[in-house]
Amino acid sequence: MKSLYMLVFCSALLAACSSSKADSGSAEQHAHKPTMNVTWKVSGNQITVKVDTDLHISPEHYGQARADGEGHIHMYLDHGEKVGVKEEEKTFPNLEPGKHNLKVSLHNNDHTPYDVTEIIDFEIK
Repeated sequence: MKSLYMLVFCSALLAACSSSKADSGSAEQHAHKPTMNVTWKVSGNQITVKVDTDLHISPEHYGQARADGEGHIHMYLDHGEKVGVKEEEKTFPNLEPGKHNLKVSLHNNDHTPYDVTEIIDFEIK
């Protein structure tokens, strides 16, 4: 019976150690939290969005493994499908008149978020 208690104790101790290693590993993967500033210009029925960031935009690594401080941009127009953006400027043409919103967020090469997001509201007259 004593060896059973020892086995349970050791198992619990190992489980606690492995979970703390997982936590510290995920923190290392996000050691760099980039900054972002979004500006935009509405012209006629289109919007041009410019993203200023210290994140290295890396189209050559899009969809590949994480690299700290490197990645790309996701944009969602009017809660629609994700648009993967591999440059700092994007134009959305031929928009319908009315109010719109655009969610802009920074992501790792593997599409996991950096948790840096901005939402802009704009109107096409």
